[in-house]
Amino acid sequence: MEYLLLIIGFGLLIKGADYFVDGASNIARLLKIPSILIGLTIVAIGTSSPEATVSIIAALEGNADVALGNVIGSNIFNLTAVVGIAALIYPLKVETETIRKEIPFTLLASTVLLVVMSDVVLEGLSANFITRSDGLVFLLFLAIFMYYVIELAFKSRENMKNESIPEDVTWGKNIFITLLGLIGIIFGGDLVVSNATEIAYQWGMSETLVGLTIVAIGTSLPELVTSITAALKKESEIALGNIVGSNIFNILFVLGAASAITPLAVDNKVFIDVMMMMVLTLLLLVFSRTNFRIGKREGLILAIFYVVYLAYIILRN
Repeated sequence: MEYLLLIIGFGLLIKGADYFVDGASNIARLLKIPSILIGLTIVAIGTSSPEATVSIIAALEGNADVALGNVIGSNIFNLTAVVGIAALIYPLKVETETIRKEIPFTLLASTVLLVVMSDVVLEGLSANFITRSDGLVFLLFLAIFMYYVIELAFKSRENMKNESIPEDVTWGKNIFITLLGLIGIIFGGDLVVSNATEIAYQWGMSETLVGLTIVAIGTSLPELVTSITAALKKESEIALGNIVGSNIFNILFVLGAASAITPLAVDNKVFIDVMMMMVLTLLLLVFSRTNFRIGKREGLILAIFYVVYLAYIILRN
């Protein structure tokens, strides 16, 4: 039964992402703002909803390893497999603002995460925790990021006022399509994660490993499918904006909300994963500066990185 529900979940994810990208890109045109901003906000929030649901529920149930591993594993998967596969399909155009502000902000969020979870080293405590006050700090950083995106959207509208919009692109139709796609993504993601996790526990995998692999990949499937669909439709700004925005939301909103509800104990193994996430974010920034695009060669390198990382954490656990 678990395998059947897993297949149904994949089907919902794929079709939902197709509707979601179409609706979101048309909403960007109606709002007269660049697709990258829709990717950073509406698409990023939508595709991060499975991570939020899983991590918050895991935190409430006392499964800190799953809650934290899900976010870190999802971000690493996004930076490597999702960017890599999308770039292999269609080279991803990188906007100047993404290089100068958005990817560095992702790196800043990762650095803040490393600092707040280092209680033993920095404060001499007996254990590492992401506390409620740490969670509130994350949520404040999220408010700063949202202020930046909204201000950027208003500035961008001035440059797109004269752009013509086809008559068949209407508000009602595209809001409906976007919401329908989002529902498919959320329900599909939930089916994939719950059933894949059940199968993984039957195989005897640890909670940390399940969080970093099965749950992380499962909750990142919306990002993967959405970015691949966007790349196939040559909406590369949505593909990259979705990934960068999702990583920011995963750290600042998902971990912020989860740790604000209940403090999260940190497994010492996770420090290596956080540092790996920071290195990969820096690598994405370096690749983005190459002709303002992430091409097939860079995509292949990132995809190989994930295969190596996955082999490492499986052997480690």
